[in-house]
Amino acid sequence: MLALPPPPPLPLSPQPQKETMSTPLQQIVISKQPMNQHTPAPYTENPATRKVTKQQTLLRQPRRTNPMVWCCAIICLIFSLLLIFFGIATLIIFLVIKPKTPLFDIPGVSLSSIYFDSPENFNGDFTFLANFSNPNRKIDVRFEYVYIELYFSDRLIGTQTLPPFTQRQRESRLETVNLISSLVSLPSNLGLELRRQVQINRVAYDIRGTFRVRANLGLIHFSYWLHGRCQLEMTGPPTGVLVTRSCRTKR
Repeated sequence: MLALPPPPPLPLSPQPQKETMSTPLQQIVISKQPMNQHTPAPYTENPATRKVTKQQTLLRQPRRTNPMVWCCAIICLIFSLLLIFFGIATLIIFLVIKPKTPLFDIPGVSLSSIYFDSPENFNGDFTFLANFSNPNRKIDVRFEYVYIELYFSDRLIGTQTLPPFTQRQRESRLETVNLISSLVSLPSNLGLELRRQVQINRVAYDIRGTFRVRANLGLIHFSYWLHGRCQLEMTGPPTGVLVTRSCRTKR
């Protein structure tokens, strides 16, 4: 028997290809673009927007002012108005009334003694009559502080303080002031000069006064300092009297 030939090979069926492999690359890119366009971007808050929102929140909630702040503001306003009022009133007084300065004068003196315990230790007894006058016609003055110094050649040799007193309009007041110098140290040249003046019967003293004066005009008053200066020339002790004087008073 003859052998039969082998059967013909079966045709191979084509294998199915994957869709992903058959899709072109351009289509893949195009398909991703619509997805990216529809995807929302993450929200980031702008700092400027945050600041504006915070300010709007603060404006919507106004705070009430503390009553103590209002009280302090009103008190400061009243105090400022009072200062302005008194300043204007004082200016009007100076322009209209023209207040004058009180005067300090020495019409009489008495030089009782001058002697030396040693070449440098000086002792003396000196009395003078002080005249305080108020030349104002509408203003009263009060001398709140009166301090008087006695000098010989710019060397302090005696001091005295007077009690306060008041002077009416165009009023004068006489005060007796006694200055005693005890063991006052003088340089040798000043000691020799004082002895020489006693010998020639002409002794020169200087009186310096410092005064705190308060001027009153009704409810308005103001204070200032006065300085009085008097240069005196007298005869020698024990009966020294006034020969010449030169007095001035200034602020």
